[in-house]
Amino acid sequence: MNLPNNRKVRVVALGGGHGLAATLTSLRRVTDEITAIVTVADNGGSSGRLREEFNQLPPGDLRMALAALCADDEWGRGWAEIIQHRFTSSGELNGHALGNLLLTALWDLDGDFVAGLDQVGKLLKVVGRVLPMAIEPTDIEGTFHFNEGLKTVRGQVQVATAKGTLESLRLIPENPKISVQARQAIADAEWITMGPGSWFSSVMPHFLSREQAECVSASTAKKIMIFNLAEPNTAGEFAGNSPEEHLNLVLSHQPYLELDYAIADPSIIASSAKLQAMVAKCGGELVISDVAQAKNPLHHDPEKLSSLFAHIFG
Repeated sequence: MNLPNNRKVRVVALGGGHGLAATLTSLRRVTDEITAIVTVADNGGSSGRLREEFNQLPPGDLRMALAALCADDEWGRGWAEIIQHRFTSSGELNGHALGNLLLTALWDLDGDFVAGLDQVGKLLKVVGRVLPMAIEPTDIEGTFHFNEGLKTVRGQVQVATAKGTLESLRLIPENPKISVQARQAIADAEWITMGPGSWFSSVMPHFLSREQAECVSASTAKKIMIFNLAEPNTAGEFAGNSPEEHLNLVLSHQPYLELDYAIADPSIIASSAKLQAMVAKCGGELVISDVAQAKNPLHHDPEKLSSLFAHIFG
């Protein structure tokens, strides 16, 4: 669903990974003015290998955001498929995504992360812009209660798959440098979306970065939090935890967070009264709406989300 009269609504989407890609796929149907600000703490797979070898930003989540915003024509869809392609071999290229290698090559040429992303964005004719959350690689560190006691683990993959109960979470460095472009995008935004995604590693870094959290708080944009759908009990991160616990974790790091809307699928609501009260305390309205895919209820449906965004923005 498009909004002909609101195609220039300025939206900043915070997140990372598949959750952010779902939000971007939905937003692009509603507005042309999208800035994705993407976490840069990934240390696994192709991104982790390239990050370690070149001491650069991990490119994977940034690549996914670019693909989600590619032009909806033969050129854009074709290039989106190409940059998502992963090599399969018995050698060093095995598992690498072509888009990861392309971004790494551009960054290796001049070290300008934003310029490299913009260059790939032009190639894909993206709707909007993709920016990194920080212009230096970050790590995420969590302290968990395990049966044998407290233990601290470091790294996005390690934190995301830890089986204990979270005690504390922090970024390393604690206040990474953010780009001038990201700061300006947040200041200029009319709407800011947060989530869904892996709560520890894709959503929380945006609240753990002191400088970015201050920019979000200072922004006059209206703010929307999108809660995760139910996760299977076998999921590594926050499996089975409630949206109340997700919001509590955010508020433990940003206690004065203001929200205008919070979106939750009815499948994750045990009792709406408690969550509604928590959202209201942040100044917002809880929107309970079916936003899950019919065939795969663990993933958000872009058409349903875009329709809901259109209603909220309109």
